[in-house]
Amino acid sequence: MKRIVYIALLLATVGCIKDDIQPIDTERPTEVIVPDEAIDGELIIKFKPEMESILDQTMTRSEGEATRSGIPSTDEVLDILGAYSFERVFPVDSRHEARTREAGLHLWYIVRFDKGESLTGAMERLSKLGEVDKLQCNREIYPAYNRNAKPHFISCAESESRVATRSTAMPFNDPEMYRQWCYINDGNGTFAQAWAPIVAGCDAGCKEAWELTTGDEDIIVAVMDEAVMWSHPDLADNIWINEGEELYAGVDADGNGYEDDKYGYNFARNTPVTSWTTTGSTGHGTHVAGTIAAVNDNGKGVAGIAGGGKGRGGVKIMTLQLFDGAYSASLALEARAMKYAADNGAVILQCSWGYHSSKSNLIMGYVPGPATEEEWAAIYPLEKESLDYFIHNAGSPNGVIDGGLAIFASGNEYAAQSSFPAAYSKCISVAAVAADFTPATYTNYGAEVALSAPGGDLEYYGTPGEADEAYDEQGILREQGAIFSTLVVNGVAGYGYYEGTSMACPHVSGVAALGLAYAKQLKRHFTWEEFRDLMVATGDDIDSYFVGDKLIHWNHNSPGATPTKIALSAYKGKMGRMVDAGSLLKAIEGSGRDMRLPNIYMAPESSYTLDLGDYFVEKPTNIEVGNSAVATATLEGTLATISALSEGNTTLSVTLEGGQSHTSTITVRRGANDNGVL
Repeated sequence: MKRIVYIALLLATVGCIKDDIQPIDTERPTEVIVPDEAIDGELIIKFKPEMESILDQTMTRSEGEATRSGIPSTDEVLDILGAYSFERVFPVDSRHEARTREAGLHLWYIVRFDKGESLTGAMERLSKLGEVDKLQCNREIYPAYNRNAKPHFISCAESESRVATRSTAMPFNDPEMYRQWCYINDGNGTFAQAWAPIVAGCDAGCKEAWELTTGDEDIIVAVMDEAVMWSHPDLADNIWINEGEELYAGVDADGNGYEDDKYGYNFARNTPVTSWTTTGSTGHGTHVAGTIAAVNDNGKGVAGIAGGGKGRGGVKIMTLQLFDGAYSASLALEARAMKYAADNGAVILQCSWGYHSSKSNLIMGYVPGPATEEEWAAIYPLEKESLDYFIHNAGSPNGVIDGGLAIFASGNEYAAQSSFPAAYSKCISVAAVAADFTPATYTNYGAEVALSAPGGDLEYYGTPGEADEAYDEQGILREQGAIFSTLVVNGVAGYGYYEGTSMACPHVSGVAALGLAYAKQLKRHFTWEEFRDLMVATGDDIDSYFVGDKLIHWNHNSPGATPTKIALSAYKGKMGRMVDAGSLLKAIEGSGRDMRLPNIYMAPESSYTLDLGDYFVEKPTNIEVGNSAVATATLEGTLATISALSEGNTTLSVTLEGGQSHTSTITVRRGANDNGVL
């Protein structure tokens, strides 16, 4: 729900602060949108580019946080509102400030003022100013999962005590892998009930994919969720670490605008200390991370889709904490997290959060969210621009993927439309299925959904009148109809079951990461659009399964629950395609394009080592620099070492075993403090 006030305004004439700023005197209708969840006393403003130099001067003088903008007309309004804080939404990252400005993100500011002031009135005042480009409220965001869910939990110690009794007929030696039907489903799962069948092949397609690759440590997935327990025994080896940073050091060692961010960042509390022990924490982020990259073949617990094994390392998990017990990140801090991901090497955003579907049911307690992409962009323009920044700036034109993949859960409101931001046309919206290809009872669906993946369905597989964690007469856990992964409960590492589109989403993120790992292995390059479209195209058509009715048990763990039928025909064309890792990896070999030799940017009297094995399948045999007065290069195996001598530009040429020659540019400039590829 939102309060909307439409006002036709004669925009105030702005006195020329500088000669090149022209007064604005244009009459236009202005829509002031104040969501019900808006935070009192906070607004987010995007200024017009003409204000850049004034704002830069103000921020320089105030060392990052001021009380006023330095723009007289804006400051008059801030005085009226009782403003006490004025700062850039995005901290200065010295390595990426140029592209931040190119994207216009440096013009976003958050102002905090007297909470007694009306947000509608404050927005009306600020919207009249000619220097203001966009204006929106701030708000807390919420997870797309039930924080009160109580999963069946198995500690690491309990899991290890049962190793000797577990089946070894699996690709890896992880003892709890037999519970992970979502990877390899042969149709013989032990959790099936008479009214809830399972179907062979209803899985993420991992069996064939793992014959080609199991992951690559250069692929980074940013988990925007609760904190990932980076010390979990089954995750620790696949956790992204920001080398050079140390917790509690009080130093921004890499100049990215964040102090001490060794294991990512806690945006819920605006601190580098990520926490999974806060009261109210559910372990959700750790569960999601395990599906993507639990360490494979380590003799512990579970497997991850891209967790490594068979001589390969797994993909890395970057933890971007949005939820910390009772604390949630605001929209402004969520936007920071997206930009952080792109600027620090992540190429996949894993997001199990969003607004409720616009078609969610008020009677069930849901507050409907935006209905269209246009409405979402109008209410939350900062969120859209931050997502666009990640999508267009993650990765590298010289790497596996140019851009990034934003993967979102569609939502769990039983609604016939995906939630936003999942429904954004540049994102991948993921719906959930049970183990027989039927839509999970709770899943959102709609034309906006791109892919489906296993999410579990306890209302389908559970037994009426009995708790989720109950065992049947054969001692088989009924909760096996859900998704099993790594978990942390009360600070104790272990494993457990959850269900939801939040569980389907990391299956797609894991498959995407596995696909990018294989593309790197084959030295293939994709744009983000090409790779997203390939993931969808190689998915399996599942509409043929949507015939007849699905029998479910609403509130199945409550005595007296009665069966309910859902017409499956309503889901046709609205669940996307079923993600298939095997088909994706097979298609990668003939898709995309060859990687190219990257351009190099260096400071005089510095050196840089480039592993040509990251770019070419064939072995390099010779390397040459066009102008030896600017730089020199040596080759040892696949390692090319470039030494910069003096300012200037020159060429770098590499010849491969097959006779092919590749050329790029070396640029040597004084003051280049972040040497490397461009």
